[in-house]
Amino acid sequence: MKNKKLQGNVRDAAFSILWAVENKQAYSNLLLHQTIESYGIAAKNRGLLTEITYGTLQHQMTLDYYLEPYLKGKIEPWVKTLLRLSLYQIVYLDRIPAHAVVHEAVEIAKRRGHGGVASVVNGVLRSVQRNGVRSFNTISDPYEKISIETSHPIWMIRRWAEQFGLEKTREMALENNKTPLQTVRVNTTRATVEEVIEMLESEELEAVPSKFIPECLIVTNGQPARTATFEKGFITIQDESSMLPAYALQVEPDMTVLDMCAAPGGKTTHIAEKMNNSGTLYALDLHAHKVKLIDETAKRLGHTVIETEVGDGKKSVERFGEEKFDRILVDAPCSGLGVIKRKPDIKYTKKEEDFARLQKIQLELLDQAARLLKEGGILVYSTCTVDAMENRGTAEQFLKEHPEMEKIQAALPAAMGIKHTGFVQVFPQDYGSDGFFIAAFQKTQKTATA
Repeated sequence: MKNKKLQGNVRDAAFSILWAVENKQAYSNLLLHQTIESYGIAAKNRGLLTEITYGTLQHQMTLDYYLEPYLKGKIEPWVKTLLRLSLYQIVYLDRIPAHAVVHEAVEIAKRRGHGGVASVVNGVLRSVQRNGVRSFNTISDPYEKISIETSHPIWMIRRWAEQFGLEKTREMALENNKTPLQTVRVNTTRATVEEVIEMLESEELEAVPSKFIPECLIVTNGQPARTATFEKGFITIQDESSMLPAYALQVEPDMTVLDMCAAPGGKTTHIAEKMNNSGTLYALDLHAHKVKLIDETAKRLGHTVIETEVGDGKKSVERFGEEKFDRILVDAPCSGLGVIKRKPDIKYTKKEEDFARLQKIQLELLDQAARLLKEGGILVYSTCTVDAMENRGTAEQFLKEHPEMEKIQAALPAAMGIKHTGFVQVFPQDYGSDGFFIAAFQKTQKTATA
């Protein structure tokens, strides 16, 4: 394939991102920003670029199922990427005329390949236009049917079906293909929710309060991260589900608190706000470049209570000593299967063998946290996944190994209507937010030392 890009062209830009994801295992969310810059994509076209890039990734397996009957013989992998991208627009986007999509695809094929490739692309897309796409009803296996219909690997569908049942699995997989809500958290140490809504309106952004979390706003247009309201530290970008751990921790001013896996700092800064910027809040993370992000966010929001450290949470007792903290958050590394809506590539890169390795890390972090916690202190374990092994499985295993810890009710906003006394699993379809898990524990006696 010739690497002749069409500067300023949305579809060629989308193609280059999708090809890098396919070919170099690149991350779409990181590439998107770089590509907007390198292609010089106009502000008015950035939404479309995002939509067709993520949409093609979200529906990749479905698109391949639709294309299969029309592909005769072997085609080069990059041509298949171009066909997926084009078919996504024809099938899923009503506002773009099909003939315009076909024309653009043929131009990209000519520029990056040759006349023969262009005629194949033209032939396949025109055949689909004429004859339509095939139904899922011919697929008899219920797991395979959901897998193809929602574009999730079949192992993932089977695993979820075993954990939650087939109906809930299909609901979740369909939800994962929707556009995520844009949510921001109001920095309540600087302004009220009403004041921030007015600030955003003065910058021509519409924001409505969340029904569930008082300091959460749903922004329905524009880019909140590009506003003066953001620059001046009145808001930060955060998904609604990930605002729950700061509630579950039940922090108060003047406490000593540890956020053990803190980067990029969304939860850390929320905890600082709940502490009214008073006390000591350590933010620990393994990677220096990620810790820098916490520092930058804390500075922008005006939080002086946060002390960042580069370090391994699995060795944090060495660093801090036993029984030092009133509250600890372990927002552990996980498979990320709750954030597929935001990062569709996760569906195709995760492997079933990842879970045991991740659970080992989760338990090591929790073991350290139990030792670091003062008697009477509260520990919150959270993940952005929906997997039962990493969530309930890890939490139950931790309790089994730590008789000094007991499960307590996670103190979440009443408006959420969560009645559970123990572990809380939020599914993506529950509130339209990310999939998330929270478990809260209290230390009833000192840790027995070996």
